[in-house]
Amino acid sequence: MADKLVIVESPAKANTIKKFLGGSTKVVASMGHIRDLPKSKMGIDIEHDFEPEYINIRGKGDLIKSLKKEGKQAKKIFIATDPDREGEAIAWHLATILKEEKDKITRVTFNEITKSAVQKAIKEPRQIDINLVDAQQARRVLDRIVGYKMSPVLWKKVKRGLSAGRVQSVAVKLIVDREEQIENFVPEEYWNLYANLQDTESKKELEARFYGKDGKKQEIHSEEEINQILKELNKAKYIVDEVKKGEKKRNPAPPFTTSTMQQEASRKLGFTLKKTMSIAQGLYEGVKMPEKGTVGLITYMRTDSTRISEEARAAAKEHIVATYGEKYYENRYYKTNKEAQDAHEGIRPTYADLEPDSIKSYLTNDQYKLYKLIYNRFMASQMSAAIYDTMAVSIGANGYTFKANGQMIRFKGFMTLYVEGTDQKQQEEEGMLPDLKEKQELKLKKLNPKQSFTEPPPRYTEASLVKALEEKEIGRPSTYSPTITTILDRRYIEKIQKQLSPTELGRIVNKLLTENFTDIINVEFTAKMENEFDEVANRKRRMEANYSRILWTI
Repeated sequence: MADKLVIVESPAKANTIKKFLGGSTKVVASMGHIRDLPKSKMGIDIEHDFEPEYINIRGKGDLIKSLKKEGKQAKKIFIATDPDREGEAIAWHLATILKEEKDKITRVTFNEITKSAVQKAIKEPRQIDINLVDAQQARRVLDRIVGYKMSPVLWKKVKRGLSAGRVQSVAVKLIVDREEQIENFVPEEYWNLYANLQDTESKKELEARFYGKDGKKQEIHSEEEINQILKELNKAKYIVDEVKKGEKKRNPAPPFTTSTMQQEASRKLGFTLKKTMSIAQGLYEGVKMPEKGTVGLITYMRTDSTRISEEARAAAKEHIVATYGEKYYENRYYKTNKEAQDAHEGIRPTYADLEPDSIKSYLTNDQYKLYKLIYNRFMASQMSAAIYDTMAVSIGANGYTFKANGQMIRFKGFMTLYVEGTDQKQQEEEGMLPDLKEKQELKLKKLNPKQSFTEPPPRYTEASLVKALEEKEIGRPSTYSPTITTILDRRYIEKIQKQLSPTELGRIVNKLLTENFTDIINVEFTAKMENEFDEVANRKRRMEANYSRILWTI
């Protein structure tokens, strides 16, 4: 008979925390949710305060019997499901099936699966936070109501078996809208003009870009315009009007949130969102290592905060100073977005001394890649800025102005370890310009006019769609991956060379839903609902108000 029973979601998590607790403690897994709304009907009593009708999930009968038996035998029960709304809801459902043992039950949470974090949580249990449970229920119930009201329209107009979701449908709309922008895009002609010039003293060459006339910026839209400019530049002298030398600092990016981790893993590693979250889950729950047992390598991977603990900050300082030297360390604090729930830290390694290469042999190739990304991003976030020497030159030629910029890195700082990726095409690092002086004449080697046409906005990738959803406040960290996975699985969108494009089915579904449910399938409504879920979690709103309003809208 165990003195203490600890219930977590997964066997991997159970194996990791077992070693931190005494032999009289038993750790078991619920295997995720154990109760949910029925699949065969709506399961919401709209007439009686929108009461949800939860049932035990099919196939979990034996597990529930086992949990009840273990609960009866234990003196204390600690429910240690994940530290977010979904985890709180699972804890509440577990407490419901163990209601006969309610006096024994407490809730514990930890942001990282380390000995100190787990033992501290066990010493400081709390009650289940019903506000967090209500926020999760609000989302679940509203999504069920929306799905049951909208899906029959698709069955009637398209085919049976199709389904619609509140957040998924808005994500599809974003992709369809972007595709229509691309299809309707009319390219516009424009020209750039480059002057290849030479410093006659050093014989070094530089490329200057046309800026404008009489100090004012001028855009070139046609071949006639460019020819007129070339004519006026014939036999012109190129004189250095101004030289500005300076210094530029580049600061590191903050530790990962769920969103930024998904975006960066997509850009740098080519991982899908689903793959990234699956690997991160494994790193959080624990990896087996000789002599150490199972070790949780990263903090909880569903977060929209960039905050880090003082202990983690101190560990990062010690590691950076020892590895790179004092001048590479800078104590940094990052502002968390005002919409962030900030329940726990940003994503970081749990142990600063477990460098990626030192444990590479214990990880799969994909685990190693993601762990290294997380580790390096976090360490870089506590390092010094990179410093560049810069030069900006303005060159006059018969009333026209050309400009050139150069920079050279003087101190790499955090860039020794990590540089953030981007969705845009990366330009190569500019080199330093020749050491030019004002009033100096430069020799023209060649004028190079270049015709171009404006391009349509790019299709979304998984990474850029996550960024858009986050910027528009649609969904939360835990919803990005399942949202995109769902609309791919339903064949509403498809992936073409990593770009997301609507299928014909997706266009038809989007048209029907936006015509019939204008108030629901829009960005503003969906973002507002997310903020109202937050208000439920923070005790500022009753969830029933949300149900009534959305039902009225439908």
